Amino acid sequence: MLDGTPLLRPLARRRAARMLALDPAAAQQAVLLGLVRTAQDTRFGRAHGFDRISSVADFQSRVPLRRYEQVWSEFWQPAFPVLDGVTWPGRIPYLALSSGTTSGTTKYIPVTRAQMAANRGAAFDTLAWHLHTHPRARPFAGLTFLLGGSTALQELAPGVRAGDLSGIAAHEVPWFLRRRAWPPEDLALIPDWDAKLAALVERTPRADVCALTGTPSWLLMLLHRMAAEGTPPLPNLELLIHGGVAWAPYRDRIAPFLPPGCATREVYPASEGFVAIQDRAEGEGMRLVLDRGCFFEFVPVGELDAPSPTRHWAATIETGLDYAVVLSSNAGLFAYVLGDVVRFVERAPPRLLVTGRTAWMLSAFGEHVTGEEIAAALAATGAAIGEWCCGPEFVGELGRHRLVAEGNAAMAAAELAERLDAALSAANADYAAHRQGGQMLPPSVDIVPPGRFEAWMRAQGKLGGQHKVPRVIADPARFAAAAAALTSDGRATPSS
Repeated sequence: MLDGTPLLRPLARRRAARMLALDPAAAQQAVLLGLVRTAQDTRFGRAHGFDRISSVADFQSRVPLRRYEQVWSEFWQPAFPVLDGVTWPGRIPYLALSSGTTSGTTKYIPVTRAQMAANRGAAFDTLAWHLHTHPRARPFAGLTFLLGGSTALQELAPGVRAGDLSGIAAHEVPWFLRRRAWPPEDLALIPDWDAKLAALVERTPRADVCALTGTPSWLLMLLHRMAAEGTPPLPNLELLIHGGVAWAPYRDRIAPFLPPGCATREVYPASEGFVAIQDRAEGEGMRLVLDRGCFFEFVPVGELDAPSPTRHWAATIETGLDYAVVLSSNAGLFAYVLGDVVRFVERAPPRLLVTGRTAWMLSAFGEHVTGEEIAAALAATGAAIGEWCCGPEFVGELGRHRLVAEGNAAMAAAELAERLDAALSAANADYAAHRQGGQMLPPSVDIVPPGRFEAWMRAQGKLGGQHKVPRVIADPARFAAAAAALTSDGRATPSS
C-alpha cells in the first residue's frame, strides 16, 4: 500500500503551526458567535434572542445551562425524530444513541453533517500533533483500524437515521479515505460484538495496520484475542489512539501487546462534540480543541446546580479546580451540560485532565465521595484489580460503600476493604467524619473472576462501541441490581 504520510506531512505541519498560534479566547468567541449566527432562526435561537447576542457575556445572560433531559423535553421530544430547524438549521440527519453510563437511560444525541466535518478535522488534528511530536512517524503507511460498534443504522424517518456514533462516523468517511480504513463494511455491520471480534481477529491483515483507535477496554479485548494465537497482534502498529475511559488502568495491560516504538495518544471525544487532544507527553493533559465547532464553558462542580453558577470559559479558567464541562456546538447544542468533570493543568493554551463525571459521586449518606477519589484510593491500596464498580448499600439503618472488582483468587477482599477505607478516610474529610462518627459502616468488597464484567456487559447487550463499564452507580436500587448480577453465580469472594 502506498504510504500516504508524505502527502499528509506538509498539511499537518501547517495545521500544527496554526493551532500553536491560536489565541484561545479569540478563537472560542469566534466559534460561539458563528454558532449563534447560524442558529438564530431556529426555534431555539428565536426563543433565546440569538439575533441580539454579540459577546460571550450576552450568550451567558440569555441561555441557561441545561442537561440532556431538559433539552429533550423542551425542544427535541415534541418533534422527535424529525428535528427540522429546532436547535440547528435544516433536518438533523443522524441521532447518536448513548446509553448514559450512570443513568442507564438511552439518549438520542443530534449529529449534524457540520459536526461530522468538525470531528474529521479534530481527527486530523490528532495526527497533526502526532507528527509534530514524532516527525519521522508514518501513520498513513498502512491501514487505520477503527474499532467501534456496529455501523448498521436504523431509519427513524425519511432522512433520519440512528445508531452508534462510530457507525455514523463510518458512514461519513470520505471516499478517498475508505481504502485506508479498516474494517470493511461487511465486518463493520456485524451487530453482535463477540461475532464481530472473532471475525476481526480472523480477517484483519495485521501487518498492514499502522494506526489503531478505540476505547481501551475494547482495544484490550481485541489485542488479547489476537495474541492468543501466539503471534504479535499488530507487528507494524505505529500509533494507538484511545479515549472514552481513563487510560491508567489499561496502560500496563495493553503495553505488552504493542510493538516497540508504538506511540499512544489520548483523545477526548463525546457524542456531542470533540473536546480535547493529547498534544504532548502522556500525563501532561489534553489540549482543548479551540476552533472545530465547539464553544466550551466550565462551571465549578459545586456550583453546577446553583441558581446562578459561575460560567468560566477560555478567557477565565483557572488551574487546579474541578469544572463541569458545558458545551455549545454545531450539532445544535447550547449551554449543554456534558456530564464530565475536568481539571486544567495549564491555561495558555488550555490543557486539561478528565477527572470524572458529574454523576460519579457517592453521597447517599452525606459523604460526598467522587469517582476520582475512589479510583485514587484503589490505586493507593496497591491491589491489582481489573474492572470495577462501586455504589451505596444500606445495612439496616446504616449504610456503606460496596465495591465489586475483578481480581485473582489470591487477593484478600477483607484486606482490600480495609485499605480502601483507610485511603478514602485520608483523602476525604466528609467520608472520614461519617466513618468516625458511626454514620457509615466500613466498605464491603466483592472480588469476582476476570471476565465477569465483560459477561455482564454482554448480557446487557452493551459490549463494544460507545458502551463503558459504569465505575460509580449512585442510585442504590440500580447498584444493587448490578452487584447482584455481577456476583450471582456464587464465585465472588466477599469481604463481609
